[in-house]
Amino acid sequence: MSAPLFDFDTPIDRTGTASLKWDRYLGRDILPLWVADMDFPSPPPVMTALRERIEHGVFGYTLTPAALTAAIVAMLAEEYGWQVAPEWLVWLPGLVCGLNVVCRAVGSAGSGVLTTTPAYPPFLDAPALSGRLLHTAPLVLANNRWQMDFDRLETAVTPETRLFLLASPHNPTGRVYTARELERLADFCDRHNLVLCSDEIHCGLILAPDRRHLPAATLAPEVARRTVTLMAPSKTFNLPGLGCAFAVIPDQDLRRRFRQVMAGIVPHVNALGYTAALAAYRHGAPWRDALLAYLRDNARLVGEAVAAMPGVTATPVEATYLAWLDCRATGLAEPAAFFEAAGVGLSDGREFGAPGFVRLNFGCPRATLTQALNRMHSALTANAAAG
Repeated sequence: MSAPLFDFDTPIDRTGTASLKWDRYLGRDILPLWVADMDFPSPPPVMTALRERIEHGVFGYTLTPAALTAAIVAMLAEEYGWQVAPEWLVWLPGLVCGLNVVCRAVGSAGSGVLTTTPAYPPFLDAPALSGRLLHTAPLVLANNRWQMDFDRLETAVTPETRLFLLASPHNPTGRVYTARELERLADFCDRHNLVLCSDEIHCGLILAPDRRHLPAATLAPEVARRTVTLMAPSKTFNLPGLGCAFAVIPDQDLRRRFRQVMAGIVPHVNALGYTAALAAYRHGAPWRDALLAYLRDNARLVGEAVAAMPGVTATPVEATYLAWLDCRATGLAEPAAFFEAAGVGLSDGREFGAPGFVRLNFGCPRATLTQALNRMHSALTANAAAG
């Protein structure tokens, strides 16, 4: 049997590299499975391209490479049948930056921004930072899947609401929304005259074989006109530290307002970010295929382990490398702190608007994941026995 083309099993020591993920617990025996970056080296073509760019030795002000724009347009057409004009692309140094820009570009001070909970924390922070009012409607668990509750959305929307923030695929629940769900949301936004900002940064990480990502803007031309789609290579190809993302904004007026908010404040993407993105989109597909196979096995391992943990449940992960664990039945007041004390660092559901939950990042070597899951199981078993 031949050796695998890509190695996801060998742990890489990230301590001492100013890693946000690992240095949070520097000097402590805590395995970090929290913030959403993976513990895998980036695709070999990306590493090669970066080395070649560094060897050039000059890092001046950098324009968006025409080849990268062409690669994005080709990728969107090939993967989603989405015919995007190059001028629709607006480059950003990060997706969170795009969330804050769109909050400022839509409506005015005091306007409402609506989203569902649990939510990626910047969804909950960006409205207030932009002088907007946040309104939320909780997702509902039905048939073992987190779903939008349109009755609650109708209750939460106000005449001052101007923007809806969507994560698709969903972070933190790992849902891949169906065409029907997205159509209902598009109809909701149309009836209430809302701009739809669709964060699709995890679109390249579909794990469920029966699911397919559908960009919201591809539903119909009238939906595209009110949609800002945010994407980046950072999650799929593990490049978050290189700061490269983009918005797809078909409507000229909405795109103009978006650019106006950026002007003089939002920096350009750096040269290495562009270089890595181009290499990833051009040559990263074989690596991504291998990554997805590895993540599917990790997701199965998480599902099996959680099923044996007293008081913890989780829904199937359809996309992303993030598992959303419901710990409310354990009786733990602070489950994230409990697991941290047991040697596993997870994201606190409270930060997502959902106390009693934790988010687990399984984008790591299987040995690390297995050790973390064993620590969690042992701690929960001891806690249940003591209670």
